[in-house]
Amino acid sequence: MPRKPRFNLIDIPQHVIQRGNNRQPCFFRKSDYIRYLSDLKIASEKYDCKIHAYVLMTNHVHILVTPMTNHAVSEMMQSLGRRYVRYFNNTYNRTGTLWEGRFKSSLIDSERYLLICMRYIEMNPVRASMVNHPDEYPWSSYRSNTTNIPSALVSTHSIYNNLGTSCNQRHAAYKELFALHIDNDTLHDIRQTLNHEIVLGQASFKDKIKGISKRTVRLEKAGRPWR
Repeated sequence: MPRKPRFNLIDIPQHVIQRGNNRQPCFFRKSDYIRYLSDLKIASEKYDCKIHAYVLMTNHVHILVTPMTNHAVSEMMQSLGRRYVRYFNNTYNRTGTLWEGRFKSSLIDSERYLLICMRYIEMNPVRASMVNHPDEYPWSSYRSNTTNIPSALVSTHSIYNNLGTSCNQRHAAYKELFALHIDNDTLHDIRQTLNHEIVLGQASFKDKIKGISKRTVRLEKAGRPWR
């Protein structure tokens, strides 16, 4: 089966996930996480991508990113993958692939889902029962988005900036969102659109993207189409 073409749309956020091959760990120690974030910063700057949220789990990563040039996300992830895999293989005296095929991504309707997707990403360690609160997990963007701890990696999106007129107001307003439960239907939609590499958004947004990209933006029904 041929691969789906990538969405190549400038200034529209994408939720990216990349898993370790056979769900094996991609990070073993603190220096691995630090190296990955350093490589991500280099690749995102080189290919003009803005990182809004991320989490590095033991065997996979989530990134919310807005590309500012054509093919930027693909080029960033390819560059990041090459750099980190070279480091990882050299460090642990191994060869071969680290990632489970190519990364997956879905387009995000920022007006409706950007802040939800950010929370979904930063809550991963809590859902995995690794910590009780996202503030306890050091390898995500949560602290960058809720405190005055400076980040050389995270760029705020305009939707996030609208939460307040100052950094402190935005941090407080964003932190308050974590008291809101992401319902099961929304969790399902986030995971389905990501796994099938389609669009997370309202109907009008999906129709707009379909018109621009000329590709599938919704899950197709099983079975043969009616003639």
